[in-house]
Amino acid sequence: MSTSAPLAALPPIGRRVRAWFAPVDRAQQLPTLFDPSVSGSCSLGTPPAPWIDLGFIENFARKSASKYGELLTGSPAAAQYQVRETLDATVSFRFKSWSKLSMALAAGSQHMNLIVPAAGAAANGSGSKGIPSVSLAAGSTATFLALAASDAANFSAGSLVTADLDYAGQTGYVGSGVSAAYVQSAAAVNNDPDYIRRVSFNVARVASVSTGTAPGLQLAQPLLAGIPAAGIKVQPILGFVDREGGTFFQEWSALFIVQGQQGERIFWHYPRLQAPAGAAEASAPLAAPLERIALSAAFRALPVTDANDGEQVVCFRSYLPAPGVLV
Repeated sequence: MSTSAPLAALPPIGRRVRAWFAPVDRAQQLPTLFDPSVSGSCSLGTPPAPWIDLGFIENFARKSASKYGELLTGSPAAAQYQVRETLDATVSFRFKSWSKLSMALAAGSQHMNLIVPAAGAAANGSGSKGIPSVSLAAGSTATFLALAASDAANFSAGSLVTADLDYAGQTGYVGSGVSAAYVQSAAAVNNDPDYIRRVSFNVARVASVSTGTAPGLQLAQPLLAGIPAAGIKVQPILGFVDREGGTFFQEWSALFIVQGQQGERIFWHYPRLQAPAGAAEASAPLAAPLERIALSAAFRALPVTDANDGEQVVCFRSYLPAPGVLV
């Protein structure tokens, strides 16, 4: 009987960094935590719920901005202890592709949906008043929006939709699945019944439309909030818009992953990230005159309390060694 000798550890070699993001429950102040002892070996293309895979990123850079001091005693004074005076960290990178979520993360503030405008609506920088929303029927799922046949006929395959509740005077965080905005008063949003749908992350592309025995919209991707709750309505949208300015800060949990060529994995988990600056882009030349426009993203890490020992931390770095490698 023979056994294989353990291999000496080699420097991790990875192709690219992959990014996952997950919502933070702003009302309860609960981030999404990633436990590498539970999920560290999962498929990187199909992350565990509620993590969302945003694919590969580039120019990934992280920095500790914590400040340290010394406790001096004696004469002459000598450093006897070190203390952490401030706790701070930043992370930055570029998204390779544009999407609702990558645009929103790069912008940091409210990210809005451009609802199809109503006839004669006044022009506005973040989108004008939209056409009326339609109610969902029984039988809707995360990938199928059941509608009356007459309502389904007004949508088309390939179009975009937003699905969320009417705004009805509520204040605080709003949005299904993700806290998309903070409403201070009904007057601040003009009592607009479409406001939550305007900022909602519950968006998808329509794959096909049925007006037959089971009328509705088959979606090309599941809604972020899952099965629609009672009262959710649907509106068609054309695209997305964000703004430089505003008082709202988005907050997300993030996980950055490198898959090594030997099978090892490195994880950087930031439970709470907020953007410290406005939206920015970077261009990279391709074959002239073409340029690739990438979304630049930068974040400040905010602290959480580690349940194992009560310490405040801003990032967890984990390493799962390759099989058969000495540790």
